[in-house]
Parts: sequence; C-alpha cells; structure tokens
Amino acid sequence: MKLHISMKVGNFENAIRFYTRLFDCQPAVEKNGYAKWDIEDPAVNFVIEAGDGEGRLDHLGIEADSSQELGILADRMRGAGRPFLDIEKTRCCYADTDKAWIKGEAGEKWEAFLTHSHDHAEYGQDREHLLDSM
Repeated sequence: MKLHISMKVGNFENAIRFYTRLFDCQPAVEKNGYAKWDIEDPAVNFVIEAGDGEGRLDHLGIEADSSQELGILADRMRGAGRPFLDIEKTRCCYADTDKAWIKGEAGEKWEAFLTHSHDHAEYGQDREHLLDSM
C-alpha cells in the first residue's frame, strides 16, 4: 500500500519545479495541468493539479497493490459508518482504476484505489464529487 495525496495548485509550473526538487525526481506522469510522482521513500503517490488561486488539499487516499487489498480497504471503509461510495471501475487522472470513496470525520475525502493503467490521453472523471452532497 502507498499513501496518496492530491493537491490543487495555483501556479502549476512553479509547483512542478518545487516538488521535483523536494522529491529529487521528475514526475512519473505529466499532462495538461496534472502531474504525479510515484515515490518509494517515503512511500507516497503524490499528485498536483492546476487549480484556481492558492493551493489546497483536494483529497487523500490509499493506493492498493492488488484487487484483494482494495477489497480489504473498501471493507474497512464500509464499516466506518461514514458516507461511502462503493468500488467502481472508472477512468480518472489519465488512468483506468477501481475506486471506493469515503468522507472522513473532518469532512475530507479519502479514496482507496487500484490503478490498472496510466496511459490514457484524456483525464476522465470520477464520482467523488457525490460525497459533497452526503
């Protein structure tokens, strides 16, 4: 498993330079206002996306290494008693993934996900916005 952090940034190019220096590596994926670093130490899947104004946390997550691990994570989320969106196949962030979403105690969004491929030309869309109305 790997922690996932997604940030919205006001100045995308400055953010690319900053996080590249901080992590001492180039993004594994960089497309149209989206960049992802897949860092082993510390184990984190870190994403930035171009946004309006100041930077902010968009969501947190846990990246699963297998379908079985994703199932275990989703079971934990289901049992937490919070607003939850069950596992669904989706195309998001230029990737094919299976995802589940939950709203945390502080109102933050968490996703548990398994990425199958990360090579699509289009960004895609997810259902996490539905948590806002829950």
